[in-house]
Amino acid sequence: MNVRTLAIGDIHGCDTALLNLLRMVEPTPDDLVVALGDYVDRGPNSKGVVDSLIEFSGDHHLVCLKGNHEAMMLDARQEGMETLMMWRSFGGAETMASYAGEGEPGSLEDIPPQHWDWFENTCLPYYETERYIFVHAGVYPNLPMNKQTDSVLLWEKLHDRGPHISGKVIICGHTAQKSGLPLSLGHTVGIDTWVYGEGWLTCLEPDTGRYWQANEQGETRLGTLDVPLARPTDG
Repeated sequence: MNVRTLAIGDIHGCDTALLNLLRMVEPTPDDLVVALGDYVDRGPNSKGVVDSLIEFSGDHHLVCLKGNHEAMMLDARQEGMETLMMWRSFGGAETMASYAGEGEPGSLEDIPPQHWDWFENTCLPYYETERYIFVHAGVYPNLPMNKQTDSVLLWEKLHDRGPHISGKVIICGHTAQKSGLPLSLGHTVGIDTWVYGEGWLTCLEPDTGRYWQANEQGETRLGTLDVPLARPTDG
């Protein structure tokens, strides 16, 4: 059996795209699926995205990372009105509305304890395999992963810092590729392809460079990275 490693970019409340993407990719229970964070905000159905991921994890090997939007959401719960208003302006308003009744603005109190627990205790800061480092935003190339800070893991924009000292390929989201196409630097690939805007939600198989995409309009497509990913054995 061919066991795949798969990465899903920033979903941002786009549950229709997520469900269509999963139907297209057809992950098996043995495949490793890593979701790179930013499940909430901006799109129409953040609650549906979290429900779908929790359900999917019941019979699949799913690893979920924390994104900066989950961090803002948790801060809004803990730090008071000023932080709440900032989060609302970055998509939190759409998130709370997805938890409320139809036509209602919603509030933090509408978000169920199971979801708060998932954001706090299930979502990881990063994830490593033998070949890859999965992270929401980025890493400092000269620091081991246990020395990285939240500011780079959650917030740093993608640019070419060079390969990581581990030799592993970085798979990240966070920096929207408004072309709708993944950005491959060889040692790093960004797969936030702007699904909440006019782009797509991407699932990448880094071993092959193949990717699948779906959008909120129900369209799907396939592609292959323009720049092949490096390997630890490449030098």
